[in-house]
Amino acid sequence: MNQEKIYGNTPCFLGATKLKISSEQIQDYDVLIYGVPWEGAVTWGDYTGCELGPKAIRLNSARYSGYLPELDHIDVLSHYQLADLGDVDVVPADTIETMRRIEQFASSVWDSKRFPVAFGGDHGITYPIVKALSEQVDGQVGIIHLDAHYDNYKDYDGDLYARSTPFHRIYESESVRNESIVHMGIHGPRNAPETGKYAKEVGATTISVRDVRKATDIAQLAKEAYAIASKGTEAVYLSICSDVLDFAFNPGGPVDGNGLTSFELLELIHEFAKQGIKGMDYVEVYPQQDTNDNSSHFVTYAVLYALAGNIIHKQKK
Repeated sequence: MNQEKIYGNTPCFLGATKLKISSEQIQDYDVLIYGVPWEGAVTWGDYTGCELGPKAIRLNSARYSGYLPELDHIDVLSHYQLADLGDVDVVPADTIETMRRIEQFASSVWDSKRFPVAFGGDHGITYPIVKALSEQVDGQVGIIHLDAHYDNYKDYDGDLYARSTPFHRIYESESVRNESIVHMGIHGPRNAPETGKYAKEVGATTISVRDVRKATDIAQLAKEAYAIASKGTEAVYLSICSDVLDFAFNPGGPVDGNGLTSFELLELIHEFAKQGIKGMDYVEVYPQQDTNDNSSHFVTYAVLYALAGNIIHKQKK
């Protein structure tokens, strides 16, 4: 595997080729990786450090190949060429400028027509990424949002772009079809009553953790969720917050019990990708809360399961 460094001692994700976003060589690659090392307003005490997520995810990806024997022996890296574009140049003291830079960077990535994977950072990064996508497609966007929480507060202490607000900003976008937003895996008392109310008011669909757990066929449930997200839209985007997982599977994420198992989350990701997603992000990994880096290791699994699903999707065309 290529061990070219993206910065310092940090290798490119899964041995990807290091590339600038402006490079003409982007057309030679299938999957574009980039990090957004951004943490805005900290929403719970001193639980912090997700800006370190992109670095830890890359470091721990060096342990893995692209071979998944449990998925009919598919070798993802024999099908796809990966390029690592490095990180968005965020400005920690300036939220508005950072949102502008994320949107600008994401817009260049979407221009490439390649499959993008963004690593957070906090969930605030999803809004500018989706905003950039919505300006690229000829029609509206649908979103599958895997999370313990709705992340749709109107603001957090006046901050419109905090980690708990991106979906309220997305609700306000005319380019996203709110009826094609699926909040999936939602659970737990760290949600407030108004968040479920907001989702219902705009017409978004909620599929709770209990709905997932009680489903007799998780693949069928994923197809039903995708059908909602794809109805009336030109693109479906997948956004994953680490805390959709139970804290037993996610020690480096926000502390939420009664979440999905790692198996359930990977099955959902794989099924959504088989149906056809435009791109994805994985956010809210906190390396300094996680002695063994379990959560940042798991991100590689999530990406590989998505790419394995993409391969099947393309073969069906």
